[in-house]
Amino acid sequence: MAFKESETLELKKSTSELKEAIISISSILNKHQMGELYFGIKNDGTIVGQNVSEQTIRNISKSISDNIEPKIFPEITDEKLEGKSCILVKFEGSESPYFAYGRAYIRVGDEDKRLSAKELENLFLKKKKVSWEGGTSEKTIRDVNEDAIKNFVTKANKANRINFTFSDVESILNKLNLIKEDKLLRAVDILFCDNNSLEVQAAVFAGVDKLTFLDIKQFKGNIFNLLEQSESYVKEHMNWRAELAGREREEIPEVPVRALTEAIVNSLCHRDYNNPKGNEIAVFKDRIEIYNPGQFPEEYSPLDFIKGEERSILRNPLIAHTLYLSKEIERWGSGIRRIHEECEKQNVKVEFKKLKSGFVVVFYRMEMVGESSEKTREKTREKTREKILEIISQTPQITTVELAKLTGITAKGVEWHIKKLKDTGLLKRIGPDKGGMWEVVEK
Repeated sequence: MAFKESETLELKKSTSELKEAIISISSILNKHQMGELYFGIKNDGTIVGQNVSEQTIRNISKSISDNIEPKIFPEITDEKLEGKSCILVKFEGSESPYFAYGRAYIRVGDEDKRLSAKELENLFLKKKKVSWEGGTSEKTIRDVNEDAIKNFVTKANKANRINFTFSDVESILNKLNLIKEDKLLRAVDILFCDNNSLEVQAAVFAGVDKLTFLDIKQFKGNIFNLLEQSESYVKEHMNWRAELAGREREEIPEVPVRALTEAIVNSLCHRDYNNPKGNEIAVFKDRIEIYNPGQFPEEYSPLDFIKGEERSILRNPLIAHTLYLSKEIERWGSGIRRIHEECEKQNVKVEFKKLKSGFVVVFYRMEMVGESSEKTREKTREKTREKILEIISQTPQITTVELAKLTGITAKGVEWHIKKLKDTGLLKRIGPDKGGMWEVVEK
């Protein structure tokens, strides 16, 4: 294979030229948004090889992270060429202009030209900024989950935020402005395609650090499925207490579900989709953390939004607008404030942390109860499920609202118990939500 430098390919003899390599990466990004760079190949194409170790790759990754702004997340691999070890750096980014060591460069042929102040000003003025979600997707209509589209249309109509019904997938995506020049936009990958880059890693840890985990899961799929799976996971692994109000019993979570749901929606909606890192849910002994790889705007603080003094800043407006239409997002710019207010009402401490790698919402859990209390709580839940199964076996077509009245818990509580029963194979649904019926599975 012959190598020749071009506007999208840079060759370096070794990592001794790392600074020059970083400048080349930024200049290629400013013109072409993606490119490749090899260490171990002379600029005339001669393969000479390069000493490669894990430390070498870490050093390259750290130098790129420290010296290019906005940050990029390259793929760095050890490649064998003519029997010699070389390093391949693949990179891409759509947030130009990019700066290397505080200066901006542009690729001209196989050279890196430093931009003057006027040229940089013109680049800002002329650039047509395309966010990740607004870029062209490699997916086609066949990759779209039609059921996800139908469910979205149903929810959005119920919320009175759209005035059209389902006809076909392409028509709906056009109405949502998610098709451009007959091509799907990347936002469709996240919203309605099951095979995409979106991932949530969820885990329960034994203590207050990540040394020992008790449970770990990985969720993949379209954003609506991940919202549902993530919320269910946290509900399942946090503590609940029962309170009596007259003749009815209500199950109260240690952290407000509304606040948790808002944090999960925000983490998926406002994350940085240029970053390959997944979202995270971590349940510790003393807290629950909802993390997303999307840095909070540097010039703002969470307090600005808690006070309601700032307007919403949308990293992914197409995704956010779609979630707003289906009422996953209640109101623009109210997420952090709503989380804070819900926790304040329930006397739950919540913290919003700006990290170098992203943003995390931390809910501090109530003081842990004794083992006997936990056993009592689980026994109460088991009795509730037994009662639900008994009622359903007598009235298979009963609704969630009717079950709530008969069991003395909320409709949400009934839904939670039904999910647990379905997960354990004790209950299954036959037919649609409307007009269908339940079947108790004998074991």
